[in-house]
Amino acid sequence: MIQFPKTLSRNGWTPRHGVAMVVMLMAGIGVTLDAWLDIWRLMVSHEEFSHLFLVIPVALWLAWIRRGRLRLCQPTGQTVGLLLISVGWLLCSFGYYNSVESLWHGGSLLVVVGCLVCVVGSDALACFLPCFVVLLFLVPVPGVIRQTIAIPLQGLVARTTQFFFELIGIEIQRAGSLLSINGIHVAIAEACNGMRMVFALALVSYCFAFSLPLRLYVRVLILVASPISALLCNVIRTIPTVWAYGHYPNIADGFHAVSGWVMLLAAFGLLLILIKMLKWSLVPITRFTLAYE
Repeated sequence: MIQFPKTLSRNGWTPRHGVAMVVMLMAGIGVTLDAWLDIWRLMVSHEEFSHLFLVIPVALWLAWIRRGRLRLCQPTGQTVGLLLISVGWLLCSFGYYNSVESLWHGGSLLVVVGCLVCVVGSDALACFLPCFVVLLFLVPVPGVIRQTIAIPLQGLVARTTQFFFELIGIEIQRAGSLLSINGIHVAIAEACNGMRMVFALALVSYCFAFSLPLRLYVRVLILVASPISALLCNVIRTIPTVWAYGHYPNIADGFHAVSGWVMLLAAFGLLLILIKMLKWSLVPITRFTLAYE
């Protein structure tokens, strides 16, 4: 028979808290089910939102590496959860009846988080704050913001791709964000519009920054550098993708889809290089802690 850890029992935790968390999470999702189904629809039908599949695993990972902090928490301060539910329900209702999807989705997320906090209390909310903050990535970015980022990014990536092909002697023409190679037109918006990279790499950067006991300024540096790494990875991804569309269009779509996930690994490698460079420069980047913050 598996015994409940004594360090947790002394703080008031019991197996019933685990059961209550499951029940409250299901209740929170149940009352906001329409919003979660809409988020799911966006995840499976739009490539720009495919990074949402990574949010829950990242949150669980960040919680796992902080599991030692649970012994410092007591299941008290549940009124904070009621406050979060109330605010979330107001935002959810306002967003639904006024067709503001970001408030509808964000309010639904706040309701579910509030249901969880109603069980674990404010201590756990504070100790596991990075795990809760990363859940904001579950809220799909409004179209206006996506377009504001995507349009200039498309032009920049198109110009950079054209420069690279001309540098190695491959003929290519560009009109705005439309490239023509081997007589085939390839729109950057279609081949690699950058939105998937921007938010996916921001999520990867956040996970990396809060998975290690880094100093605050190093974490800020990693998060600020994420758009730059997104641009670099997007260019690296776009160049072979455009070439594939021009010469092997039958495999180009598959290459485009797979390369997006490969670039996440490349971005992780860039972050490791950044940390190595900071260490080589003798910049203090880590601190000794009992549990990661």
